[in-house]
Amino acid sequence: MDIQALKQRFGIIGNDPKLNRALEKAVQVAPTDISVLVTGESGVGKENIPKIIHSLSHRKHAKYIAVNCGAIPEGTIDSELFGHEKGSFTGAVGTRQGYFEEADGGTIFLDEVGELPLTTQVRLLRVLENGEFIKVGSSKMQKADVRIVAATNLNMAEAIKKGKFREDLYYRLSTIEINVPPLRDRKGDIHLLFRKFASDFAQKYTMPAIQLTDDAVQLLNRYHFQGNIRQLRNLAEQLSVIEKERVINGEKLKEYLPHFESQLPSVISGKSSEFDYQAEREMMYNVILELRKEIDEVKKITVDLLHGKPITGTFSKTIPDMYHSKTEVEEKYIDLANKPNFDDEDVDFFEDVDDNPISNFTIQEQEIQMIKNSLNKHKGKRKLAAKELGISERTLYRKIKEYDL
Repeated sequence: MDIQALKQRFGIIGNDPKLNRALEKAVQVAPTDISVLVTGESGVGKENIPKIIHSLSHRKHAKYIAVNCGAIPEGTIDSELFGHEKGSFTGAVGTRQGYFEEADGGTIFLDEVGELPLTTQVRLLRVLENGEFIKVGSSKMQKADVRIVAATNLNMAEAIKKGKFREDLYYRLSTIEINVPPLRDRKGDIHLLFRKFASDFAQKYTMPAIQLTDDAVQLLNRYHFQGNIRQLRNLAEQLSVIEKERVINGEKLKEYLPHFESQLPSVISGKSSEFDYQAEREMMYNVILELRKEIDEVKKITVDLLHGKPITGTFSKTIPDMYHSKTEVEEKYIDLANKPNFDDEDVDFFEDVDDNPISNFTIQEQEIQMIKNSLNKHKGKRKLAAKELGISERTLYRKIKEYDL
């Protein structure tokens, strides 16, 4: 199928060679039943690839089911995917078909597959190997003829290394891997996409379309777009609704581009070594701001130690180890607390001093306290707490489990 015709059919905008290559691979693998893993950052449009594959396959007249693995609670995901028998657990008032059973003969798209629990990964591996699965609470083996397309925005090599994802499952899923490039690598497409979004919102809100001056276009092309196409679309909608002037220059556009000067690195990329890296980073930044209060105490301890005075207070239990390395850590805290943003070198510093008692104590304790305060403030509502903390709800849930809150 012609790539341009494919773009028109699925509403894909752009002429970047990397994007075209991803679409070409989707067209090539569509007639087969090969498992496909779609990789790329959040917001790049990975969901288009499985739709293309399904629509051009021999399964196109059967069901296409998209499942967001990260949005399903760990306790119910096996039931959602594979179904359950009546009485298999509290609340199982009847037998239920899972997504694999419903999608029999068709295609199932597992978005955020990297979020699957390890026990569910074992079940999924069996489906990939021989098409067999067992419902929760049943002993009867069932068969499903399903083509699986998965997607993730995680660095799978790191996930495997940390024991969060099975290596054998990764190789079964990624027989063919299709990478969708981030928006910052498609600079020639950024203005095209903006104009399309501006036109769409002009029709939606019955008003003239937003236009950008040359300096605004240049600014847009230089921006990092951590949220990729999703962020660009939101930007176009904000401008369309809020701005009375329909021609936007560079200075006005800057007001809508957060952290423009800092241009923080990508949230999660092929080089990232952490899950939800940007969310963690934002929260760590907030923690460091909180550490300003503790810096004064560290400085006081230093003076007291030099004068042989007894030490009391927050850090009294960590003094013996802290005494030997306090200077570098303290100076780094002071430096970071006074910086508007921080970069990879700052993060590397904390990784290097990870065994230092004071760095572990202050950052972890502050993080736990911030989470507790936010949860108490919002009466346990994780969505509101996560928004206040500047992290995703999934990251907050993981932190709650990690710290046993």
